Amino acid sequence: MDNPSDSTGPVHVPFGHILANEKWRGSQLAREMQGKIKLVFEDGLTAVDFYLSSRSCILYITEADLVAGNGYRKRLVRIRNSHNLQGIVVVEKTQMSEQYFPNIQKFTVLDLGMVLLPVANQTEASCLIVQLVQEQTKEPNKNPFLRKKRAVLSEPFLLRTVQQIPGVGKVKALLLLQKFPSIQQLSNASIQELEPVVGQAVAQHIHVFFTQSR
Repeated sequence: MDNPSDSTGPVHVPFGHILANEKWRGSQLAREMQGKIKLVFEDGLTAVDFYLSSRSCILYITEADLVAGNGYRKRLVRIRNSHNLQGIVVVEKTQMSEQYFPNIQKFTVLDLGMVLLPVANQTEASCLIVQLVQEQTKEPNKNPFLRKKRAVLSEPFLLRTVQQIPGVGKVKALLLLQKFPSIQQLSNASIQELEPVVGQAVAQHIHVFFTQSR
């Protein structure tokens, strides 16, 4: 494999696998994903924590990273400036790190135009990452279970993520997940598609929350 730490992608990720930074070997996050998805560890990664595909990656910001300061910013900028990669930023939003969350949210979403997804812990993060991989590897037109899975996807971690959006409570979060049953579909929805579900003001909030470069 070419050295992805220097090139920042694209890299080859086997179908249905995740390419993981060696630093996550033995971690709770990796253990939670084992058995649900196949992990391949690579010690050449520096900026990226997980590759979901050859052009899509996750940068994971832990509670400790947030509390430690703004050291994570350089990694985010590096991925944002790469024309080869779409970066998704997953952040541990806990009681300890909550006060630092608005800063990383502003920097990631407003300044860099990247997708930011808050999680409570590594167990929640593992569910989210596995779901993202499954979304990327299935073919919607050939998947007869896609429509049937709508209710199943309204899991607590997904509901909590959607409720992080200003103006979205539990009821609106459930309505949104009925219409857009995955994070990927919701983040790609236009204001016009969102308005009939939650109204104009909240549709604007959702669009800003998930703003990403096209």
